[in-house]
Amino acid sequence: MITLKEALQLPKEELEEIKKDLIKKAKEQKELNAYIALDSAGEGVPIAIKDNIQVDGWEVTCASKILQGYIAPYDATVIEKLKSAGCAPFGRTNMDEFAMGSTTESSCYGKTLNPRDPSRVPGGSSGGSAAVVAAGIAIAALGSDTGGSIRQPAAFCGIVGMKPTYGRVSRYGLAAYGSSLDQIGPMTQNVEDAIILYNMIAGVDERDSTSARVPFEPVVPNADRKLTIGVVPNYVKDASAAVQKAYDKAVAALKEAGHEIVEVSLMDAKYDIASYYITAMAEASTNLSRYDGVRYGYRAEASNLKEMYKKTRSEGFGEEVKRRILLGTFVLSSGYYDAYYIKAQRVRHLIKDEYSKVFEKVDLILSPVAPDVAYKFGELKSPLEMYLSDVYTIGVNLAGLPAISLPVDEHEGLPVGLQLIGKAFDEQTLFDGAMSLERVVRS
Repeated sequence: MITLKEALQLPKEELEEIKKDLIKKAKEQKELNAYIALDSAGEGVPIAIKDNIQVDGWEVTCASKILQGYIAPYDATVIEKLKSAGCAPFGRTNMDEFAMGSTTESSCYGKTLNPRDPSRVPGGSSGGSAAVVAAGIAIAALGSDTGGSIRQPAAFCGIVGMKPTYGRVSRYGLAAYGSSLDQIGPMTQNVEDAIILYNMIAGVDERDSTSARVPFEPVVPNADRKLTIGVVPNYVKDASAAVQKAYDKAVAALKEAGHEIVEVSLMDAKYDIASYYITAMAEASTNLSRYDGVRYGYRAEASNLKEMYKKTRSEGFGEEVKRRILLGTFVLSSGYYDAYYIKAQRVRHLIKDEYSKVFEKVDLILSPVAPDVAYKFGELKSPLEMYLSDVYTIGVNLAGLPAISLPVDEHEGLPVGLQLIGKAFDEQTLFDGAMSLERVVRS
Protein backbone atom coordinates (compact mmCIF):
# COMPACT_ATOMS: atom_id res chain seq x y z
CA MET A 1 0.00 0.00 0.00
CA ILE A 2 1.32 3.44 -0.92
CA THR A 3 2.17 5.57 2.11
CA LEU A 4 0.84 9.05 2.85
CA LYS A 5 4.33 10.50 2.31
CA GLU A 6 4.51 8.91 -1.14
CA ALA A 7 0.94 9.83 -2.08
CA LEU A 8 1.53 13.52 -1.38
CA GLN A 9 4.14 13.54 -4.15
CA LEU A 10 1.82 12.14 -6.83
CA PRO A 11 0.09 14.15 -9.56
CA LYS A 12 -3.68 14.57 -9.64
CA GLU A 13 -4.21 11.90 -12.33
CA GLU A 14 -2.44 9.18 -10.31
CA LEU A 15 -4.36 10.09 -7.16
CA GLU A 16 -7.63 9.62 -9.02
CA GLU A 17 -6.49 6.13 -10.03
CA ILE A 18 -5.60 5.39 -6.41
CA LYS A 19 -9.09 6.44 -5.32
CA LYS A 20 -10.65 4.11 -7.89
CA ASP A 21 -8.41 1.28 -6.71
CA LEU A 22 -9.33 1.92 -3.07
CA ILE A 23 -13.04 1.85 -3.91
CA LYS A 24 -12.58 -1.43 -5.80
CA LYS A 25 -10.64 -3.03 -2.93
CA ALA A 26 -13.13 -1.73 -0.35
CA LYS A 27 -16.01 -3.33 -2.24
CA GLU A 28 -14.05 -6.59 -2.45
CA GLN A 29 -13.62 -6.48 1.34
CA LYS A 30 -17.10 -5.22 2.20
CA GLU A 31 -17.54 -8.11 4.66
CA LEU A 32 -15.20 -6.18 7.02
CA ASN A 33 -17.96 -3.55 7.32
CA ALA A 34 -15.26 -0.95 7.97
CA TYR A 35 -16.65 1.74 5.68
CA ILE A 36 -20.19 3.05 6.22
CA ALA A 37 -20.05 4.93 2.91
CA LEU A 38 -17.48 5.64 0.22
CA ASP A 39 -17.57 9.37 -0.47
CA SER A 40 -15.01 11.72 -1.92
CA ALA A 41 -15.03 15.39 -1.01
CA GLY A 42 -12.75 17.09 -3.50
CA GLU A 43 -9.35 16.43 -5.01
CA GLY A 44 -6.28 15.28 -3.15
CA VAL A 45 -4.83 12.37 -1.21
CA PRO A 46 -7.79 10.31 0.09
CA ILE A 47 -8.06 10.15 3.90
CA ALA A 48 -10.71 8.01 5.62
CA ILE A 49 -12.81 9.87 8.20
CA LYS A 50 -14.46 8.54 11.35
CA ASP A 51 -18.23 9.00 11.29
CA ASN A 52 -18.25 11.58 14.10
CA ILE A 53 -16.29 14.29 12.26
CA GLN A 54 -18.26 16.84 10.20
CA VAL A 55 -17.66 16.87 6.44
CA ASP A 56 -19.77 19.40 4.55
CA GLY A 57 -22.52 17.64 2.58
CA TRP A 58 -21.93 14.18 4.08
CA GLU A 59 -24.39 12.27 6.21
CA VAL A 60 -22.61 12.12 9.59
CA THR A 61 -24.32 9.84 12.08
CA CYS A 62 -21.87 8.79 14.83
CA ALA A 63 -23.03 5.26 13.87
CA SER A 64 -26.35 5.99 15.61
CA LYS A 65 -29.92 5.63 14.41
CA ILE A 66 -30.75 8.92 16.12
CA LEU A 67 -28.62 10.88 13.61
CA GLN A 68 -29.48 9.03 10.42
CA GLY A 69 -30.52 11.53 7.77
CA TYR A 70 -28.50 14.39 9.29
CA ILE A 71 -26.35 16.12 6.65
CA ALA A 72 -23.36 18.07 7.93
CA PRO A 73 -23.66 21.77 6.95
CA TYR A 74 -19.97 22.59 7.44
CA ASP A 75 -16.45 21.15 7.58
CA ALA A 76 -14.73 20.42 10.89
CA THR A 77 -11.51 22.38 11.34
CA VAL A 78 -9.44 19.24 10.79
CA ILE A 79 -11.21 18.70 7.45
CA GLU A 80 -10.48 22.28 6.38
CA LYS A 81 -6.84 21.72 7.30
CA LEU A 82 -6.68 18.42 5.38
CA LYS A 83 -8.08 20.05 2.27
CA SER A 84 -5.65 22.96 2.45
CA ALA A 85 -2.76 20.46 2.80
CA GLY A 86 -3.63 18.59 -0.40
CA CYS A 87 -5.81 15.83 1.06
CA ALA A 88 -9.46 14.93 0.55
CA PRO A 89 -11.95 13.25 2.93
CA PHE A 90 -12.67 9.79 1.56
CA GLY A 91 -15.16 7.39 3.07
CA ARG A 92 -16.91 7.38 6.45
CA THR A 93 -15.56 4.71 8.77
CA ASN A 94 -17.61 2.62 11.17
CA MET A 95 -17.37 3.18 14.91
CA ASP A 96 -19.00 2.38 18.23
CA GLU A 97 -22.16 4.44 18.57
CA PHE A 98 -21.20 7.96 19.70
CA ALA A 99 -17.67 6.60 20.32
CA MET A 100 -18.91 4.60 23.31
CA GLY A 101 -17.26 1.20 23.22
CA SER A 102 -14.06 -0.77 22.73
CA THR A 103 -15.10 -3.21 20.00
CA THR A 104 -17.05 -1.34 17.24
CA GLU A 105 -19.95 -3.68 17.95
CA SER A 106 -22.39 -1.01 19.15
CA SER A 107 -22.71 0.63 15.71
CA CYS A 108 -26.21 0.77 14.23
CA TYR A 109 -24.58 -0.40 10.97
CA GLY A 110 -23.34 -3.64 12.51
CA LYS A 111 -19.93 -4.70 13.76
CA THR A 112 -16.61 -4.18 11.98
CA LEU A 113 -14.29 -7.18 11.64
CA ASN A 114 -10.56 -7.20 12.35
CA PRO A 115 -8.69 -7.62 9.02
CA ARG A 116 -5.98 -9.64 10.78
CA ASP A 117 -8.54 -12.18 12.03
CA PRO A 118 -12.24 -11.68 11.20
CA SER A 119 -13.28 -13.68 14.28
CA ARG A 120 -11.81 -10.94 16.48
CA VAL A 121 -12.76 -7.36 17.30
CA PRO A 122 -10.89 -4.50 15.62
CA GLY A 123 -11.04 -2.50 18.85
CA GLY A 124 -12.98 0.68 19.35
CA SER A 125 -14.38 3.13 19.15
CA SER A 126 -12.29 3.98 16.03
CA GLY A 127 -12.36 0.36 14.86
CA GLY A 128 -13.44 1.24 11.34
CA SER A 129 -10.57 3.70 10.87
CA ALA A 130 -8.06 1.14 12.15
CA ALA A 131 -9.51 -1.63 9.99
CA VAL A 132 -9.42 0.32 6.71
CA VAL A 133 -5.75 1.22 7.19
CA ALA A 134 -4.80 -2.31 8.27
CA ALA A 135 -6.70 -3.84 5.34
CA GLY A 136 -5.00 -1.59 2.79
CA ILE A 137 -8.24 0.12 1.78
CA ALA A 138 -7.17 3.52 3.09
CA ILE A 139 -3.85 5.35 2.90
CA ALA A 140 -4.49 6.88 6.33
CA ALA A 141 -7.44 7.80 8.53
CA LEU A 142 -8.64 10.13 11.24
CA GLY A 143 -10.06 8.76 14.48
CA SER A 144 -11.01 10.23 17.84
CA ASP A 145 -9.68 9.20 21.25
CA THR A 146 -11.68 9.74 24.45
CA GLY A 147 -10.18 6.95 26.55
CA GLY A 148 -7.98 5.01 24.12
CA SER A 149 -10.25 4.92 21.08
CA ILE A 150 -7.40 5.54 18.63
CA ARG A 151 -4.61 3.65 20.37
CA GLN A 152 -6.45 0.43 21.28
CA PRO A 153 -7.84 -0.32 17.79
CA ALA A 154 -4.47 0.63 16.30
CA ALA A 155 -2.85 -1.97 18.58
CA PHE A 156 -5.47 -4.62 17.77
CA CYS A 157 -5.14 -4.11 13.99
CA GLY A 158 -1.36 -3.62 13.83
CA ILE A 159 -1.11 0.02 12.73
CA VAL A 160 0.08 3.32 14.24
CA GLY A 161 -2.44 5.43 16.19
CA MET A 162 -1.63 8.73 17.87
CA LYS A 163 -3.58 10.78 20.44
CA PRO A 164 -2.37 14.41 20.61
CA THR A 165 -2.21 16.54 23.76
CA TYR A 166 -5.70 17.69 24.76
CA GLY A 167 -6.29 21.04 23.05
CA ARG A 168 -3.56 20.60 20.43
CA VAL A 169 -6.00 19.57 17.67
CA SER A 170 -9.28 21.43 17.25
CA ARG A 171 -12.47 19.69 18.39
CA TYR A 172 -14.60 22.06 16.30
CA GLY A 173 -16.76 19.78 14.17
CA LEU A 174 -16.20 16.66 16.29
CA ALA A 175 -19.40 15.26 17.80
CA ALA A 176 -18.85 15.56 21.54
CA TYR A 177 -18.79 12.52 23.82
CA GLY A 178 -16.56 13.62 26.71
CA SER A 179 -15.72 17.27 26.11
CA SER A 180 -12.74 17.36 28.47
CA LEU A 181 -11.32 14.11 27.05
CA ASP A 182 -11.97 13.89 23.28
CA GLN A 183 -9.14 14.41 20.78
CA ILE A 184 -8.91 13.79 17.03
CA GLY A 185 -5.73 12.07 15.87
CA PRO A 186 -4.02 10.23 12.99
CA MET A 187 -4.19 6.50 12.24
CA THR A 188 -1.52 5.47 9.74
CA GLN A 189 0.70 2.74 8.34
CA ASN A 190 3.86 4.04 10.01
CA VAL A 191 5.14 6.70 12.40
CA GLU A 192 6.37 9.10 9.71
CA ASP A 193 2.91 9.19 8.12
CA ALA A 194 1.45 9.88 11.58
CA ILE A 195 3.81 12.86 11.89
CA ILE A 196 2.73 14.18 8.49
CA LEU A 197 -0.98 13.86 9.27
CA TYR A 198 -0.54 15.29 12.77
CA ASN A 199 1.29 18.33 11.37
CA MET A 200 -1.61 18.91 8.98
CA ILE A 201 -4.35 18.97 11.63
CA ALA A 202 -2.65 20.47 14.72
CA GLY A 203 -2.72 24.11 15.80
CA VAL A 204 -4.78 26.78 17.55
CA ASP A 205 -8.41 27.26 16.50
CA GLU A 206 -10.30 30.32 17.66
CA ARG A 207 -13.63 28.57 17.01
CA ASP A 208 -12.85 25.92 19.62
CA SER A 209 -13.00 27.12 23.24
CA THR A 210 -10.97 24.05 24.32
CA SER A 211 -8.18 24.72 21.81
CA ALA A 212 -4.96 25.37 23.72
CA ARG A 213 -3.46 28.79 23.08
CA VAL A 214 0.00 27.23 22.84
CA PRO A 215 2.16 28.02 19.77
CA PHE A 216 2.43 25.04 17.42
CA GLU A 217 5.75 23.99 15.95
CA PRO A 218 5.53 21.24 13.29
CA VAL A 219 7.23 17.99 14.26
CA VAL A 220 10.42 17.15 12.36
CA PRO A 221 11.10 13.40 11.98
CA ASN A 222 14.13 12.30 14.01
CA ALA A 223 14.85 8.69 14.99
CA ASP A 224 18.37 9.31 16.35
CA ARG A 225 17.72 11.26 19.55
CA LYS A 226 18.66 9.44 22.78
CA LEU A 227 15.97 9.63 25.45
CA THR A 228 15.21 8.57 29.01
CA ILE A 229 12.27 6.20 28.90
CA GLY A 230 10.29 5.12 31.94
CA VAL A 231 9.05 1.53 32.28
CA VAL A 232 6.18 0.58 34.58
CA PRO A 233 6.65 -2.91 36.09
CA ASN A 234 3.58 -2.61 38.34
CA TYR A 235 1.43 -2.10 35.22
CA VAL A 236 2.92 -4.82 33.04
CA LYS A 237 2.49 -7.60 35.61
CA ASP A 238 -1.27 -7.60 35.00
CA ALA A 239 -0.97 -7.98 31.22
CA SER A 240 -1.03 -11.26 29.28
CA ALA A 241 2.12 -13.26 28.56
CA ALA A 242 2.04 -12.04 24.94
CA VAL A 243 1.97 -8.38 25.99
CA GLN A 244 4.68 -8.91 28.63
CA LYS A 245 6.90 -10.59 26.01
CA ALA A 246 6.39 -7.68 23.60
CA TYR A 247 7.14 -5.22 26.39
CA ASP A 248 10.40 -6.96 27.30
CA LYS A 249 11.35 -7.08 23.62
CA ALA A 250 10.73 -3.34 23.21
CA VAL A 251 12.68 -2.46 26.38
CA ALA A 252 15.67 -4.53 25.24
CA ALA A 253 15.57 -2.97 21.76
CA LEU A 254 15.40 0.56 23.19
CA LYS A 255 18.35 -0.16 25.48
CA GLU A 256 20.37 -1.48 22.55
CA ALA A 257 19.53 1.67 20.59
CA GLY A 258 21.13 3.77 23.34
CA HIS A 259 18.12 4.99 25.28
CA GLU A 260 18.27 5.10 29.08
CA ILE A 261 15.65 2.91 30.77
CA VAL A 262 14.34 3.97 34.20
CA GLU A 263 11.80 2.13 36.34
CA VAL A 264 8.88 4.30 37.43
CA SER A 265 5.64 3.61 39.29
CA LEU A 266 2.08 4.81 38.71
CA MET A 267 -0.86 4.46 41.08
CA ASP A 268 -3.19 1.49 40.77
CA ALA A 269 -5.12 1.87 37.52
CA LYS A 270 -8.42 1.08 39.28
CA TYR A 271 -8.47 4.77 40.25
CA ASP A 272 -8.04 5.75 36.58
CA ILE A 273 -11.01 3.57 35.62
CA ALA A 274 -13.28 4.95 38.34
CA SER A 275 -12.38 8.58 37.64
CA TYR A 276 -12.61 8.17 33.89
CA TYR A 277 -15.98 6.45 33.67
CA ILE A 278 -17.65 8.85 36.10
CA THR A 279 -16.23 11.83 34.17
CA ALA A 280 -16.93 10.46 30.69
CA MET A 281 -20.48 9.33 31.47
CA ALA A 282 -21.34 12.61 33.15
CA GLU A 283 -20.14 14.54 30.12
CA ALA A 284 -21.92 12.13 27.77
CA SER A 285 -25.19 12.66 29.64
CA THR A 286 -24.87 16.41 29.13
CA ASN A 287 -23.64 16.31 25.53
CA LEU A 288 -26.21 13.84 24.28
CA SER A 289 -29.16 15.73 25.76
CA ARG A 290 -29.27 17.73 22.51
CA TYR A 291 -30.47 14.68 20.55
CA ASP A 292 -34.17 14.99 21.26
CA GLY A 293 -35.89 14.69 17.87
CA VAL A 294 -36.62 18.40 17.65
CA ARG A 295 -33.67 19.86 15.75
CA TYR A 296 -32.13 17.15 13.57
CA GLY A 297 -31.89 13.43 12.99
CA TYR A 298 -34.42 10.75 13.92
CA ARG A 299 -37.86 11.72 15.26
CA ALA A 300 -40.31 9.12 16.57
CA GLU A 301 -44.03 9.33 15.87
CA ALA A 302 -45.85 10.55 18.98
CA SER A 303 -49.06 12.28 20.09
CA ASN A 304 -47.39 14.93 22.28
CA LEU A 305 -43.99 16.54 22.92
CA LYS A 306 -43.10 14.56 26.06
CA GLU A 307 -43.91 11.26 24.35
CA MET A 308 -41.87 12.32 21.30
CA TYR A 309 -38.80 13.03 23.46
CA LYS A 310 -39.12 9.70 25.25
CA LYS A 311 -39.74 7.58 22.16
CA THR A 312 -37.10 9.32 20.05
CA ARG A 313 -34.35 8.75 22.59
CA SER A 314 -35.52 5.23 23.48
CA GLU A 315 -35.68 4.13 19.85
CA GLY A 316 -32.76 6.21 18.53
CA PHE A 317 -30.02 5.33 21.02
CA GLY A 318 -28.48 1.88 21.40
CA GLU A 319 -28.12 -0.01 24.66
CA GLU A 320 -24.56 1.08 25.52
CA VAL A 321 -25.32 4.76 24.89
CA LYS A 322 -28.46 4.60 27.03
CA ARG A 323 -26.49 2.88 29.80
CA ARG A 324 -23.89 5.65 29.85
CA ILE A 325 -26.48 8.43 29.74
CA LEU A 326 -28.30 6.90 32.72
CA LEU A 327 -25.10 6.47 34.73
CA GLY A 328 -23.94 9.98 33.83
CA THR A 329 -27.27 11.51 34.82
CA PHE A 330 -27.11 9.61 38.13
CA VAL A 331 -23.63 10.87 39.11
CA LEU A 332 -24.66 14.46 38.27
CA SER A 333 -27.93 14.30 40.19
CA SER A 334 -28.63 16.10 43.45
CA GLY A 335 -27.19 14.20 46.39
CA TYR A 336 -24.69 12.24 44.26
CA TYR A 337 -22.78 15.04 42.52
CA ASP A 338 -20.41 15.56 45.48
CA ALA A 339 -20.13 11.86 46.28
CA TYR A 340 -19.18 10.81 42.75
CA TYR A 341 -18.48 13.54 40.21
CA ILE A 342 -16.51 15.93 42.45
CA LYS A 343 -14.53 13.05 43.94
CA ALA A 344 -13.70 11.80 40.43
CA GLN A 345 -12.33 15.24 39.52
CA ARG A 346 -10.11 15.23 42.62
CA VAL A 347 -8.73 11.83 41.65
CA ARG A 348 -8.22 13.09 38.10
CA HIS A 349 -6.11 15.92 39.52
CA LEU A 350 -4.01 13.40 41.47
CA ILE A 351 -3.46 11.34 38.31
CA LYS A 352 -2.30 14.41 36.40
CA ASP A 353 0.05 15.39 39.24
CA GLU A 354 1.49 11.88 39.35
CA TYR A 355 2.33 11.95 35.65
CA SER A 356 3.98 15.36 36.13
CA LYS A 357 6.22 13.95 38.87
CA VAL A 358 7.21 10.96 36.72
CA PHE A 359 8.07 13.29 33.84
CA GLU A 360 10.56 15.09 36.07
CA LYS A 361 12.68 11.91 35.74
CA VAL A 362 11.95 10.68 32.21
CA ASP A 363 11.20 11.95 28.71
CA LEU A 364 8.66 9.25 27.84
CA ILE A 365 6.80 6.35 29.46
CA LEU A 366 6.48 2.96 27.75
CA SER A 367 3.22 1.20 28.55
CA PRO A 368 0.95 -1.55 27.22
CA VAL A 369 -2.08 -0.41 25.26
CA ALA A 370 -4.39 -3.28 26.20
CA PRO A 371 -4.13 -6.24 28.59
CA ASP A 372 -4.07 -8.72 25.69
CA VAL A 373 -4.23 -9.05 21.91
CA ALA A 374 -7.53 -8.54 20.08
CA TYR A 375 -10.16 -10.73 21.69
CA LYS A 376 -12.87 -12.72 19.94
CA PHE A 377 -16.36 -11.37 19.42
CA GLY A 378 -18.47 -12.21 22.44
CA GLU A 379 -15.45 -12.90 24.66
CA LEU A 380 -16.25 -9.98 26.97
CA LYS A 381 -19.39 -11.01 28.82
CA SER A 382 -20.39 -7.73 30.45
CA PRO A 383 -20.04 -3.95 30.04
CA LEU A 384 -17.79 -3.92 33.14
CA GLU A 385 -15.30 -6.26 31.43
CA MET A 386 -15.21 -3.86 28.48
CA TYR A 387 -14.60 -0.89 30.77
CA LEU A 388 -11.76 -2.71 32.55
CA SER A 389 -10.07 -3.45 29.22
CA ASP A 390 -9.29 0.29 28.92
CA VAL A 391 -7.05 0.11 31.99
CA TYR A 392 -3.85 1.24 30.21
CA THR A 393 -5.20 4.03 28.04
CA ILE A 394 -7.65 6.16 30.03
CA GLY A 395 -5.12 7.77 32.39
CA VAL A 396 -3.56 9.53 29.38
CA ASN A 397 -6.88 11.19 28.54
CA LEU A 398 -7.57 12.18 32.14
CA ALA A 399 -4.18 13.90 32.27
CA GLY A 400 -4.53 15.40 28.78
CA LEU A 401 -1.24 13.91 27.56
CA PRO A 402 -0.10 12.83 24.07
CA ALA A 403 0.50 9.14 23.37
CA ILE A 404 1.18 6.91 20.39
CA SER A 405 0.53 3.21 19.82
CA LEU A 406 2.61 1.17 17.41
CA PRO A 407 3.01 -2.54 16.65
CA VAL A 408 6.12 -4.10 18.22
CA ASP A 409 5.48 -7.87 18.08
CA GLU A 410 3.07 -10.62 17.04
CA HIS A 411 1.41 -13.44 18.94
CA GLU A 412 -0.09 -16.31 16.96
CA GLY A 413 -0.48 -14.04 13.95
CA LEU A 414 -2.06 -11.19 15.90
CA PRO A 415 -0.32 -7.83 16.37
CA VAL A 416 0.80 -6.67 19.81
CA GLY A 417 0.99 -2.90 20.22
CA LEU A 418 2.60 -0.78 22.92
CA GLN A 419 2.27 2.92 23.60
CA LEU A 420 4.68 5.71 24.38
CA ILE A 421 3.30 8.52 26.55
CA GLY A 422 4.78 12.02 26.45
CA LYS A 423 4.65 15.34 28.26
CA ALA A 424 1.88 17.77 27.39
CA PHE A 425 2.59 19.65 24.13
CA ASP A 426 5.87 17.77 23.62
CA GLU A 427 4.79 15.79 20.58
CA GLN A 428 8.26 16.22 19.09
CA THR A 429 9.83 14.03 21.79
CA LEU A 430 6.94 11.56 21.58
CA PHE A 431 7.43 11.10 17.84
CA ASP A 432 11.23 10.94 18.25
CA GLY A 433 10.82 8.00 20.61
CA ALA A 434 8.21 6.34 18.40
CA MET A 435 10.40 6.57 15.30
CA SER A 436 13.30 5.06 17.20
CA LEU A 437 11.16 2.24 18.62
CA GLU A 438 9.64 1.51 15.21
CA ARG A 439 13.09 1.31 13.62
CA VAL A 440 14.57 -1.01 16.25
CA VAL A 441 11.64 -3.45 16.41
CA ARG A 442 11.44 -3.71 12.62
CA SER A 443 15.19 -4.16 12.10
